[in-house]
Amino acid sequence: MEGPNVFAARLFPQDNFFVSGHRACQGCAEVLAVRMVHQVLGRNTIVASATGCMEIISSSYPDTAWAIPWIHVAFENSAAVASGVETGLDILMKKGKIPRRRIQVVGMGGDGATADIGLQALSGALERGHNMIYVCYDNEAYMNTGIQRSSSTPFGAATTTSPAGKQSQGQSTWKKNIPMIAAAHNIPYVATASPSYPFDLVAKVKKAMKVKGPAYLHIFSCCPTGWRMKPELAIAIGRLAVQTGSFPLYEIENGKLEINLPTPELRPLKDYLKPQGRFRHLDDATIAEIELRVQAEYRKLERRQGQVL
Repeated sequence: MEGPNVFAARLFPQDNFFVSGHRACQGCAEVLAVRMVHQVLGRNTIVASATGCMEIISSSYPDTAWAIPWIHVAFENSAAVASGVETGLDILMKKGKIPRRRIQVVGMGGDGATADIGLQALSGALERGHNMIYVCYDNEAYMNTGIQRSSSTPFGAATTTSPAGKQSQGQSTWKKNIPMIAAAHNIPYVATASPSYPFDLVAKVKKAMKVKGPAYLHIFSCCPTGWRMKPELAIAIGRLAVQTGSFPLYEIENGKLEINLPTPELRPLKDYLKPQGRFRHLDDATIAEIELRVQAEYRKLERRQGQVL
């Protein structure tokens, strides 16, 4: 019988392509997610990366933490660049200029580069049907430039552009549902994932690799700096996000929705909110209001379980 270390070694290839030497903050779950994703994707991968935390911490000239071809592109166009790379490779292979083989093309960005600034490029790439993976690493604000709110910032969270005070309870809008927007393009594969659940994350990356056409992965990326929390809690907070229904883990494969970690009895939302300084201003009434919304959205997801969207 295999021990846990042997099983993990088989699950995660031992070669790392996002390597040590980067300058991420302590407890950054986004870095952990990026490393896991690229352990699975392997060497034959080309990445188009939007401006953001992962670009800044991994590519300070003349150093790089990337051991595979990696392209730093503008904030808004990583999906467009990835789709161009995929098309160019396909043409070169058809003309016999390079050997025909699988080269995984990946576009990546944070929630700002995905849900806001780059949404048009992402929508175009998905609609055109490019054979590529797009990964959103969602830390729920523009962390690299000073913790400004994005359309992925949850209701009630305090940021530098949605500050909490006498006249405001922080972010005044609800989190944009980008995975469902991606699914509305009728692409073969959409999934949510979290580095707090590594086996689930790995399984979804492997599925995305097998897809013919676009695949979209939306990965929860806890940010201790921006969320005002202890760095050592990053993995625990990721689990609480799932257990409270704030960030459900599901996949939509050829239109069929499956919840991967069903949680019939959701934990109280305060278990997730209280360790995070960005929510410390919320009173019990506001937390109860947010909890009703979170639970309603989760029950809606449950009702769609097994259905073709």
